[in-house]
Amino acid sequence: MTARIFHSNFTYTFPVLPGPKFVRLYFYPSSYSNLDISKSYFSLSTNNYKLLNNFSASLTVSAIRPPVDYFTKEFIITVWDNQKLELTFIPSPASFAFINGIEIVSMPDSFYARGDDNPLTYVGNDHFFYLGNTTALETVYRLNVGGQDISSEGDTGMHRTWNQDSEYLIGQAGNNPYLPGVKIKYRAKTPAYSAPVLVYSTMRSMGPEPRLNMNYNLTWIFPVDPGFHYLLRLHFCETRMEIINENQQVFLIFINNQTAEYDADVIHMSGGNGIPVYKDYTVLVPQGSQSKQDLWLELHPNMDLKPTFADAILNGLEIFKLNTTDGNLAGSNPEPTVAPPPAEQHPSLQDRRTGKRSSILTVIAIVGGSIGAVFACSLILYFFAFKQKRVKDPSKSEEKSSWTLISQTSRSTTTISSSLPTDLCRRFTFFEINEATGHFDDQNIIGSGGFGTVYKGYIEYGFIAVAIKRLDSSSKQGTREFQTEIEMLSNLRHLHLVSLIGYCDDHGEMILVYDYMSRGTLREHLYKTKNSPLPWKQRLEICIGAAKGLHYLHSGAKHTIIHRDVKSTNILLDENWVAKVSDFGLSRLGPTSTSQTHVSTVVRGSIGYVDPEYYRRQHLTEKSDVYSFGVVLFEVLCARPPVIPSSPKDQASLAGWARKCYQRGTLDQIVDPHLKGEVAPVSLNKFAEIANSCLHGQGIERPKMGDVVWGLEFALQLQQSAEKNANSVEGINMENKSSFSPHRDAMTTDDDDMFSGAESHSRSTVSTRESVTQSDPDQRARGVFSEIIDPKAR
Repeated sequence: MTARIFHSNFTYTFPVLPGPKFVRLYFYPSSYSNLDISKSYFSLSTNNYKLLNNFSASLTVSAIRPPVDYFTKEFIITVWDNQKLELTFIPSPASFAFINGIEIVSMPDSFYARGDDNPLTYVGNDHFFYLGNTTALETVYRLNVGGQDISSEGDTGMHRTWNQDSEYLIGQAGNNPYLPGVKIKYRAKTPAYSAPVLVYSTMRSMGPEPRLNMNYNLTWIFPVDPGFHYLLRLHFCETRMEIINENQQVFLIFINNQTAEYDADVIHMSGGNGIPVYKDYTVLVPQGSQSKQDLWLELHPNMDLKPTFADAILNGLEIFKLNTTDGNLAGSNPEPTVAPPPAEQHPSLQDRRTGKRSSILTVIAIVGGSIGAVFACSLILYFFAFKQKRVKDPSKSEEKSSWTLISQTSRSTTTISSSLPTDLCRRFTFFEINEATGHFDDQNIIGSGGFGTVYKGYIEYGFIAVAIKRLDSSSKQGTREFQTEIEMLSNLRHLHLVSLIGYCDDHGEMILVYDYMSRGTLREHLYKTKNSPLPWKQRLEICIGAAKGLHYLHSGAKHTIIHRDVKSTNILLDENWVAKVSDFGLSRLGPTSTSQTHVSTVVRGSIGYVDPEYYRRQHLTEKSDVYSFGVVLFEVLCARPPVIPSSPKDQASLAGWARKCYQRGTLDQIVDPHLKGEVAPVSLNKFAEIANSCLHGQGIERPKMGDVVWGLEFALQLQQSAEKNANSVEGINMENKSSFSPHRDAMTTDDDDMFSGAESHSRSTVSTRESVTQSDPDQRARGVFSEIIDPKAR
């Protein structure tokens, strides 16, 4: 990664045509030319607006959760006639400024700032709010509500990025109805560039139960800078075929606990089913005692007009911060660990110019400060800033990530405490848990394992579904695992890690309460199940998600965390099929100093998944998780358990058998038959290569989880690319060995053979009922393996 460094004031001047522009600034805080990036503080002004003030990219990136390497700040600025777009970087005293990339994209006139002819609803006031062209905006959030992330390539013309909304939901999540292939009928008032089809074809609704819907609000909470006005653009499109007329669904919109819309009727606003529409609202978030204030958005059915359905929907949401009267858009830095240098005082901003704008879109490419060529029809300006000698950051060279959503922050967590962290998760009473589970009714059991029994329950007066895990009094796992899981999960927040809501330790009980994962475990969708087989691309996406969760544990947390029990029943799936790694009862902190290469500990894990090197030497590293994940990858590919004791010895262990098939070039013969004709050979080869490398007998030869993530994403790209070419997508032929070539470097090691034997021995007393005898040889296995009796999630 390269950057341009400024030790004194520096101005970029862009000769662009008049009109509103997206200005996107890319920051990758790192050590450039041996400079301490934490000491970089600077301000940024443009065309009479102050965008940043004493800004620290280092503090900003450190506050983003889940952790990222770099981030984007996006602004909307109007350029007037006879005016150039100027960006002036002003380092704070004894400091320096830097920038990694600048992108400028033209947009249609009056798209966000609509002028005096179209005043906006001013929430909490009895008059309108006038948003003119002299106002600068900063994009704070842009969300595809109820849907998946949409990259800039998936946007309609302006290269915007849309993120999922689940991180900001509070309480009941509602439903996510999606009708594939639905036709979105754009109109003149809502043209195609308003938002992409994927925004309008997905939504979040309250759900099909009117009684439940009347007792809760569909709620989102967004941390924002106080002391500013905010523009909220709500995107709607009703695509469900049962709602085609006005007054079938009417709802209230609340913004910061004030009524913004009393009778929102999407069909009335848009003109019909499948027609998109958006509504704009402005609200003031006043100054408070905190550096961040919460901005609330809530929806609730309005039955006063007796509509057919008690429901509310939202498809998309954009939130923008508006400049103050003196042209300021700058918020404060996240709380620093040391005081930042004082901000430099600058002259007051000049009066804003006025003038006429042009709708012509401009494209300019600039590299290293020089003007490049105009790319035909791309309508995008890209600028890549370099330090004069293009200084590279060697510490980041192996990591591969993608730019994240602008200004994406979340609540911070504290360090792990030796006591149960009541400040980070909720402490439930036993009475609450008893009520939530229907007095631990067996009909609510959704899983069991070495820890005990897992129940589906409901909290908050029955409106929020949760998973409740109760320690079995006969379990060998006890207080240490219980407290480990609480301490680990209460300090971890990531899209691909299961969220801990709270715990209960009343009356000697040890109970954990999690978000409810409605799709269950990954294993439940692979074999011995009535569920429909997962398509190949969905399997890839699930594997990518789980790998990202493990990568965060290994590299993104304050200290390396080794899960130590990675398996398909500890990968859970939510309603959107998003994979989340679960069950941290056996987790351990990894080496805490550079001189340490491993943690010496007794072996724990699950049969068929344990790293043979860890089993033999009792040296635990993050590569032990990599091995276990390799077994999961072959589970996903072959749809069979990690151990089948009744099989021939060389086939009993999935890890050993899959590696031998990979080496012989016969892996396609053990691939899940349900995938026949669906998997592109190039994708299969890449996937198998990754899985095989994870199972290398020596941990040092296995890839890092970051490399696994990249490899799986590449396998998905290969599959998608192959599908675009109809002539090349024939899928693997299950009866043709030629679709998979031998790999002579994948010979099974002695470690694999040793561990296969150990697995067979430990399961030698297993009967057809999958039970285990109490004979002495099995006592060690019981202490080592967390799951023998019942292969369900713990």
